[in-house]
Amino acid sequence: MRITVVGSINLDLVATAPQLPAPGETVTGATLARHPGGKGANQALAAEKLGAEASLIGRVGNDAMAGEALALMEDLGVDLAGVEVDVAAPTGVALIAVDPTGENQIVVAAGANHMVTPEQLPQRIEGALIVQLELPIETVEAAVGRATGFVCANLAPAAPVSELLLRRADLIVVNETEAAFYGDGLHRGGGRVVVTKGARGAAMYQRGVEMAWASPPAVEAVDATGAGDAFVAAITVALLEGMDPAEALRFACAAGAFAATRPGAQPSAPERDQVEAMLAG
Repeated sequence: MRITVVGSINLDLVATAPQLPAPGETVTGATLARHPGGKGANQALAAEKLGAEASLIGRVGNDAMAGEALALMEDLGVDLAGVEVDVAAPTGVALIAVDPTGENQIVVAAGANHMVTPEQLPQRIEGALIVQLELPIETVEAAVGRATGFVCANLAPAAPVSELLLRRADLIVVNETEAAFYGDGLHRGGGRVVVTKGARGAAMYQRGVEMAWASPPAVEAVDATGAGDAFVAAITVALLEGMDPAEALRFACAAGAFAATRPGAQPSAPERDQVEAMLAG
């Protein structure tokens, strides 16, 4: 199973604090950690750990942070031949605050991610494709237009997209906030649409009609930063393997739930046997 991810690469600076700050408030007593991140990188690594042969197309800066941002993917064997180095822009950085329940606040400085252009993409993208919206929208839409197989569009963070992208995607994944932003337009393309609802589970629709629903296993959340990306990778892998909608949702919910029990977006991504063990109870 070959999955190409066209997406962002960041270094996450994670401050775990007693509480999340209100506007204008300073919260002390935090601990700091550094983890590889970026939605594209997170999804590529998660797909690889779940059994796919994953490759990533993206961009990093010519700086020390680039090595940190790529380290876990290199160790795991994700194909990084499509990752280019930008001599002018820095590696993307995400500033993340996390509270003891796993809730978070995130501010992203995109850096080199905004330098990924359609010219960096191959003329044909073979196999399956996963995209998100942390790259320039014209690059995302070019990638979808060059895909020859299954396309998963994780429309996050919410931003205007073309009708072509909505109609071409075989699978669209959004959370409740993003679903509200897009409205009924999500369902016009005829592909499957998954709306995630955190600890309450996820639903799959086709042409606006609910096909399946699943709830995640109960877990003690530590950091929800990478849970959504683990879910996206898992639902893609599950559908490519031929799981039915309900089974695929259960698999993806378990992957997301497991990721929420560990700190860091990429270190928390589960192995296949960890997801299966969670499903087995």
